[in-house]
Amino acid sequence: MSAALPDGAAPALKRSLRYWDLIVYGLAYIAPYAPLSTLGFVWQASNGLIVLAYLLGGVCMYFTAKSYAVMTEAVPSAGSVYGFARHALGRFAGFIAGWMILLDYLLIPAFVYVLIAVAFGELVPGVGRAWWIVLLSGFTLLVNWFGVTVTTRANFIAVGLQVVGLVLFMAFGLIALSHGFGTGGLTLAPVYSAAAFAPGRIFAATSICIMSFLGFDAISTLSEEVEGGDRHVVGRAIIAVLVISAAFFMLVTFVLGNLMPGITIRDPAAATYELASAAIGAWASLAIAWSYAIVVGLSNALPMQVGVARVLYAMGRDRQLPHALARVHPKYHTPYVGMLVTAAISTGVALAMRDLMDELATIVNFGALSGFLLLHVSVLVKFGLGGGPRSWFAHVVVPVLGIVVVLAVFSGMSRMANIVGFSWLALGLVYGLVLRARRRDVLDAVL
Repeated sequence: MSAALPDGAAPALKRSLRYWDLIVYGLAYIAPYAPLSTLGFVWQASNGLIVLAYLLGGVCMYFTAKSYAVMTEAVPSAGSVYGFARHALGRFAGFIAGWMILLDYLLIPAFVYVLIAVAFGELVPGVGRAWWIVLLSGFTLLVNWFGVTVTTRANFIAVGLQVVGLVLFMAFGLIALSHGFGTGGLTLAPVYSAAAFAPGRIFAATSICIMSFLGFDAISTLSEEVEGGDRHVVGRAIIAVLVISAAFFMLVTFVLGNLMPGITIRDPAAATYELASAAIGAWASLAIAWSYAIVVGLSNALPMQVGVARVLYAMGRDRQLPHALARVHPKYHTPYVGMLVTAAISTGVALAMRDLMDELATIVNFGALSGFLLLHVSVLVKFGLGGGPRSWFAHVVVPVLGIVVVLAVFSGMSRMANIVGFSWLALGLVYGLVLRARRRDVLDAVL
């Protein structure tokens, strides 16, 4: 039972999360299994240099994580990039930042729904992907409805099971290498090869890899739910989750990258299952599909819906979006209207793009990178160019390098991602100007 609210008090987000809750949330959002979902796409795009692509992705995300850490200490807002940019760059820029990050947060659950539908397709070929998408969306909404504490417990179990599953997969992979499969051993082939290296292809692969890292940034959406309101906890958790994930992903792709040579990929979306079947056995492919469908499918979408609902909550509270999105459940302290809206949108997108998983991944990344770009500009303007004390590394070097890397990765975006991304931006600009004309961009209170 939740504590009774004081007379006249509106329901609000509950401060119940600690440092390790944030770590587990971030790892669950990212998902240790993440490299398996895009293995075929990254392998093809990078020309086999899959570890290098993940290394560059981790470097790119480090600058972003550092900027997030800086801004969460200054602006502990559930709106994440929206709140940061609004505070540092002004009302209109803040709205655009929130609008662009929504393209990421709204569509990444859709990507996971499609991903799990592919896994179930390996297990139950007679049932279409659409059915699995609808079932997973409904389950996610049901669990998140009862509060972030319930979600955290599910996250902890899911992360542990995924780590165990990957360790077993890697162990069997090493046995296959020792028997001459793939490269026949652990070589540097997935890291670098002069013959395979091409900057354009590496940036294209990195733009896909970034999908695997998305999640550390969503920790910032929980800033208003940290126990005691410590502004440093969120930043430390963001950096820790990125470092843990990057190290783990490079280790996993180092083994898989050495197993891949000689494999003919029929369907990039199912490359992990094809590799497991060829290198280990058909039973391994089924085991991975089952663990993906159950462990990831029943958990990974949970923190994703939590994150996007908080952004909608913050923008609705500020009347940048319909105010109904700011409604909080009086008992469970969840932004339930935001969750209903995001569930409907994510499900619709997943159904529409259930056979275009690679394009959906790059569209998600377009939104994320746009938000990251405005995040770095916010740090540079507020701290680097501001009149107060500054750290040259954190407030100038990091955001400048972050901007450069983000623009470089943008160069690898697909044509569809650019069309959808810039169309979304144009729509946001028009809507933002309407808000300004109606003075809806002016808040009742200043952060």
